[in-house]
Amino acid sequence: MFPARTGTETDIGLPFSFIIFAVLAFAASQLVLLAAVPAMSGGAFRLPLVWAAAHLALLGFALMAAMGAMYQLVPVAFLTPIWNERLGFWQFAITAFGIVAFAASFVFTPNQAFLPSLLVLFGIVLFVWQMAMTLKQQKNKTIMTLFVATSLLFLLLTGAAGALLAFHFFAATGANSHETVFGLHVLFGLCGWFTLLIMGFSYKMAPMFSLAHGFSMRPARYVYALYTSGIAVGLISLFLPGRTWLAVGSSLLAAGFALFTWHIYAILQKRMKKALDRPFRFSLSAIVIGLGLHIAAFASVVVGSGRLLGIIIYLFIVGWILFSIVGYLFKIVPFLWWTHRYSEKVGQENVPTLKQMMNERLITVQCLLFTVALVLAAAALLFTNTTLFAAFQTLFAGLSILFAGTILAVLRK
Repeated sequence: MFPARTGTETDIGLPFSFIIFAVLAFAASQLVLLAAVPAMSGGAFRLPLVWAAAHLALLGFALMAAMGAMYQLVPVAFLTPIWNERLGFWQFAITAFGIVAFAASFVFTPNQAFLPSLLVLFGIVLFVWQMAMTLKQQKNKTIMTLFVATSLLFLLLTGAAGALLAFHFFAATGANSHETVFGLHVLFGLCGWFTLLIMGFSYKMAPMFSLAHGFSMRPARYVYALYTSGIAVGLISLFLPGRTWLAVGSSLLAAGFALFTWHIYAILQKRMKKALDRPFRFSLSAIVIGLGLHIAAFASVVVGSGRLLGIIIYLFIVGWILFSIVGYLFKIVPFLWWTHRYSEKVGQENVPTLKQMMNERLITVQCLLFTVALVLAAAALLFTNTTLFAAFQTLFAGLSILFAGTILAVLRK
């Protein structure tokens, strides 16, 4: 189906298998959440429907999109081919089936989620092994390698903690440690896996999309040190009484993210491309949102507001993680497909330009509406307004479907 490849190129079918599944799972997750609007607007997040939707969004969309992007970006960023592409296709099939079964089990048989969770964990293990063997081939290791490698370790730990949580429900045991394991699952997943991964690849994509040159990468070392220290202290705090160590950990996380935000800003000051396009600016806005939420999380820990922290975690998932991935997919997907379909035909026949692969006005509208939806969600959750939250979720579900359609439409170009 696809032409022969050389060097570090990846079979285009591999990343797109993940990306197509991801955008469909994104739309499905938001439609499922519509049924949980009344409970969520009152601050109740630990419900089977919410768990199903959350894992469809975080596993089905965010995880699978990240995996697909890594299958394409790792060879480009680290100048080394994927270790075993055939394993990649098997890993996709196992992980995709596991995610669907896992989400379905939350809806229909929550106490039976353990076995599907093992399938998801197996898919994660295969992916981490694939990437570990790929990164092992890299000749010159960089700070970006450290970010990505550490995020992969946390992905493995997140999957293990998730499987342990599912076992607690399956065996109706471990009640005393349930909250601790849940805390580990959230900390490892949101901060250790997703945040470190997005940080690492932002150091590649920010200069690439802005044509920045002549900047220093030295601050990235301090970003890594501060942020991973925050995760370590946060980990320790889960086993200690009181909020002191949790406050210290959250302050380190906020400091590390603040330094990361400043560093990306400093890199952009060295850019040659003065007018940044909308999808990239949307990804940059996610960084600003992430910074604000890190600071808010520290404040909520200091004042001891568990409800506020729950709201912040939800907004963190949407505003930082999902928005970052949405913005980068708007950039990555057209480029990958244009390169696959048309790069060898330039000069030989009339081919569309890269800008013509997507409707730029439609993307601008989507980015603006995503931002409006996030503001609505924050207001609805803060003021416990069911009507406002229903409006947000309806808008967000519609946007997720529109986003999926926009991405899939590229494949018809």
